[in-house]
Amino acid sequence: MRPSLHCSNRLIHRISADFLIRPPSRSPGRKFSFGLAKRFSGWRYQGKLMSFTTLGLDSSLLATLAALGYTEPTPVQRDAIPAVLAGGDLLVSSQTGSGKTAAFLLPALMRLLAPAATPGMGPRILVLAPTRELALQVQKASHSYGGGQRLRTACVVGGMPYGPQLKQLGRAVDLIVATPGRLKDHMDRGRVDLARVELLVLDEADRMLDMGFQEAIDAIVARIPPHRQTLLFSATLDGVVGRLAERVTRNAKRVALGNAAQKKLDITQHALFADNELHKGRLLDTLLRDTDIDQALVFTGTKRAAEALSISLTGQGFVAGALHGDMHQSARSRTLQRLREGRMRVLVATDVAARGIDVPGINLVVNYDAPRGAEDYVHRIGRTGRAGRAGVAVTFLNRGERHLVRSIERFTGNVLQVMVIPGLEPAERSRPSGERPGAGRPPSSGKRPWNRPTDHSRRPQQA
Repeated sequence: MRPSLHCSNRLIHRISADFLIRPPSRSPGRKFSFGLAKRFSGWRYQGKLMSFTTLGLDSSLLATLAALGYTEPTPVQRDAIPAVLAGGDLLVSSQTGSGKTAAFLLPALMRLLAPAATPGMGPRILVLAPTRELALQVQKASHSYGGGQRLRTACVVGGMPYGPQLKQLGRAVDLIVATPGRLKDHMDRGRVDLARVELLVLDEADRMLDMGFQEAIDAIVARIPPHRQTLLFSATLDGVVGRLAERVTRNAKRVALGNAAQKKLDITQHALFADNELHKGRLLDTLLRDTDIDQALVFTGTKRAAEALSISLTGQGFVAGALHGDMHQSARSRTLQRLREGRMRVLVATDVAARGIDVPGINLVVNYDAPRGAEDYVHRIGRTGRAGRAGVAVTFLNRGERHLVRSIERFTGNVLQVMVIPGLEPAERSRPSGERPGAGRPPSSGKRPWNRPTDHSRRPQQA
């Protein structure tokens, strides 16, 4: 049993069992499997479970959460919501998939239940997000959580037509969710008034800075009243993010619940060395035919590679699709809808295009092309193992990328286990010294598992 943690005078014990099941070597007819069905990880509370009723939320919001099936807050919600309701600025460092969207939306909806401090038509709540997918997800969540409110929202993002956005901005609006670049464009043209903003949220601030939005963020913040409340969510709070926090917040409280680099007990991480593209293709085919895999997200380094790999997988009989920046928004939306509904089993995507994807069925992430660095690695694998669900992340590497193993291990504090699939061994063993490879068996030929429906109903729900 792991050490106890104290929370609200109740003891919490972390229980985790993570078994990697490997079949006997050279056993005919055996299937290569990560043994996802054998994995168990969960929280046990001594005493009464903490519920949303203890956080100070309005009864209408509690009723909506109950109707949605959300019974207990995640750690970030438990710590952040009361702090936001207290009225001060807040800096939150938490891993992806921790439930941070509800951590800022629920207090925002509480604020909208009270009369506005300033008359007018502009938004009272402004949420900035790095990508349109994440922005659309936040807008959708706001309507889910605010089911009992007559909430007026606008989503202002790049890659979408200006016409509908101008129509939304021409009306009274309570909440705007936006990407910084498009919002600054509207702001510079005098199409949006931010003088009524009471609450500013910077969601995934580190990614917005990585994408070059610092100038746009500074320009937007300069148009918002200084007496606002500001919430900043990021995987890390140091470096450029820390300097941004100093500029946009005042006497902010910090909530650090484990950044994205910390150990993820719900993600099993492996590396597989490949000789060339043909070898990588055979490795990927083996992984995707594992019947323990519900849905898979495969990362490539370029848009062209994502499209080509998606076409190749479709030709091999997999229900696959691509997601990248050159796609029209309507096509991107259709692709994500198919993925969420379980009608697509493999999504091939680039880094930026995959930001904000939150699909319960994704229990395998494959880095077909190696990430540029350890931080990109963390953001990629964060698409699986979300909110306590089990997941597997596999990274393909060539001999020239051996240094990435050590870099990732230093950044995450985890050991990246180097595996070898019998029959698909690399020509030269390229693992770092001291590493012991895992073992497994390639799958036997048989019925492909990709036509069975994805059942998400049995997975635990968190807001």
